[in-house]
Amino acid sequence: MKEFWIYTIARLALFLVTWVTLAAVSALLFSDPNAMITLLLAFVISGVGSYFVLSAPREALARRVEERAGRASARYEEMRSREDADDDQA
Repeated sequence: MKEFWIYTIARLALFLVTWVTLAAVSALLFSDPNAMITLLLAFVISGVGSYFVLSAPREALARRVEERAGRASARYEEMRSREDADDDQA
């Protein structure tokens, strides 16, 4: 779960930094900046940026999820084989 929180917090931080930067630039360039446009632009820019900037935390999260899924699948198969063995004995 640590990898999930690291990636989530990093993604949120990247979005907030992008939004604040765009809002500041927009406020300097325009007398009345549109908050919705800066929000949408920040969402798009941080999304593209996170693909490149946050690749290492995303890969760590993916490895962790894959490991957990493998362990769960192995446990399921073990329980299933025990049930089959119990059925064969009966």
